[in-house]
Amino acid sequence: MDAVPALTEIPPAQFVIVGDNVRLATYSWGDVEADPVLCVHGFGSSTRDNWVNTGWVRDLLRAGYRVIAVDQRGHGASEKPYDAASYTMPTLVSDLVAVLDTYLVDQVRYLGYSLGGRVGWQLAVDAPEHVERAVLGGIPDGRPLARLRVNQARAFLDHGEPVQDATTLRYVSLAERVPGNDLRALVAIAEGMRLGETDPDPSSPPQQPVLIATGTDDPIHDQSAHLAGLLPRGEFADIPKRHHVNAPGSRAFREAGLEFLGR
Repeated sequence: MDAVPALTEIPPAQFVIVGDNVRLATYSWGDVEADPVLCVHGFGSSTRDNWVNTGWVRDLLRAGYRVIAVDQRGHGASEKPYDAASYTMPTLVSDLVAVLDTYLVDQVRYLGYSLGGRVGWQLAVDAPEHVERAVLGGIPDGRPLARLRVNQARAFLDHGEPVQDATTLRYVSLAERVPGNDLRALVAIAEGMRLGETDPDPSSPPQQPVLIATGTDDPIHDQSAHLAGLLPRGEFADIPKRHHVNAPGSRAFREAGLEFLGR
């Protein structure tokens, strides 16, 4: 039996300073002349967790792409402000534009999961010249993180009070599973995502080809499929027998995403 190929190593971070002087950790692999794919992870995750450890970067490189990835603010090796106002949707989108400008990349194929999928939707709408096509995994038809009880999360942080709400407890557990996470920054993200209108707007969707893919065991599966059906050039793919946390590592997800990106 053939040995499982080693996962791609993660290089030292290259830091990009964005408009409000936050330092973002970015990573690059592959031939700089190859077609680029921008990979953006989900809430409570990181480039390493979502894209390197799952085999995505390895498979993208095998397919001949240049891979650019970013730890979103509040995550990974990037700076982690505690101010909720640092995490509005326009700010998260402008972060990605700044990264592309720094790398001198005009247009990318986009790969995002969960929060990274939601930000990718908005990037494709607000800066369409930068996105050729997009794979958006685990993107909800609704406000991300809206069900997190911020008061319970803060009571846990400040006083050690047990979290009673099941959804909030899942988010706390998700945040704590990734080394280096700062729960206080992640709570600020949840608060910041509620400032302004952050729902995907089906009346003003991305015009590019978009694949939405969601785990069949994910509670948002049906909403995701519905959202895909509202896109002018949208498609939907099931990620069989996966829930929201473990879907990024699915071979079926990688195969569907790579096929779509390669068209």
